[in-house]
Amino acid sequence: MGSTRERFAELWRFGAEDLSVGRLAEAHTDAVAIRAEAGLDHDPRLLLGVWASGGPSNRVIAEPVTGGWRLRGRRSWCSGAALLDQALLTVDAADDQLLLTVDLDRPQLVIDPTTWTTPALAATATATVTFDGVIVPTEGLVGGPGFYGDRPGFWAGSVGVAAVWAGGADGVVAALRAAVAGDDPHALAHLGAAETASWTMQAALAAAADEIDADPIDAHRVGAVRALTVRHLVERSCQEIIDRSGRALGPAPLVTDPAHAQRVIDLQLYVRQGHAERDLEAIGRATRSARTPHAPGRDRMGTDGEA
Repeated sequence: MGSTRERFAELWRFGAEDLSVGRLAEAHTDAVAIRAEAGLDHDPRLLLGVWASGGPSNRVIAEPVTGGWRLRGRRSWCSGAALLDQALLTVDAADDQLLLTVDLDRPQLVIDPTTWTTPALAATATATVTFDGVIVPTEGLVGGPGFYGDRPGFWAGSVGVAAVWAGGADGVVAALRAAVAGDDPHALAHLGAAETASWTMQAALAAAADEIDADPIDAHRVGAVRALTVRHLVERSCQEIIDRSGRALGPAPLVTDPAHAQRVIDLQLYVRQGHAERDLEAIGRATRSARTPHAPGRDRMGTDGEA
C-alpha cells in the first residue's frame, strides 16, 4: 500500500482515455499489488491480470502433483486472455482456495473468445478459458490458503475498479462540456449536474485513498464498507452522467461520434461489475451493527479518539 491517491488518479486517467485500456490497467496494477502483499516481486516486462470470478459452473480445480498443481476447469470473464503474459487465478484445492500465477502460453490452456458477443469492452479480449491439465509449479503459489480474499488489499483493489469507472464517466463529461454551446439553460443545467457528479466521485476516491493509506492493514475493519460505499456512489454518479449527457445532447453523438458511443456502452457494462442491491444490503447489515451506523467513514475509522 501507499501512494493510493496517485494509483487511483492514474486509473482515472486510463479510464477517461479508454475504458478497455483502463480495465486492463486496473487488473495489472491490482495483480502487482497482490504479489507485493504476498512478498513477491514482479517482472516489469510482463502484463498481468486477475481471474477470480466464481460460481458453481465457473470453477477451476487444482490437483496436487509432484512439484505443483494440475489445473482442470473453466473460468469465464477472463479479461485480456489473448493479451496477457500471466494471470493470477483463484482455484479450489480440496477445502482451500488458492491463488496461483499461471503462465498463459501453455498448450493445455484453451481460450474461447466467442462467449463475449457484445461490442462493449470488446478491446479487453475477454474470453472463457479452459484449463485442461495445465501444470503450475509450487513457486506459482501467491500467499497461502484464502490469501486472495482475506488480505487487507482486497477491498482497496476494489476501489481501484471504481476509479476506472469514474474516469470513463469523466470522459463523458468532457464530451458534454465540449458540445454544450450558447446559453441553453437546460443543457447548461445538465452540464452543471454532470460536473458536480464528477467532482463528487473525485472527492470520494481521494478520501478513500487517504483512509486506506492511513490504515493499510485495515485494523479498524472498515475496508469492505468503505469500498462498497465508494463503488455505489461512483456507480450512481456514472449513471447520472450518462443520463444527463443523453438528455442534453440527444441521440446524435451516439450515432455520429464512435468514440463517445463506445465510451457510453463500455461504461454501462463496466459498472455492472458491481452487485447493485446486494452491495447495498451488505452496507446496511454492516452499519446496522456498528456503533455509529450513520457514519461509514469518520467515526468507525477511529478519528473520535478510539482505536
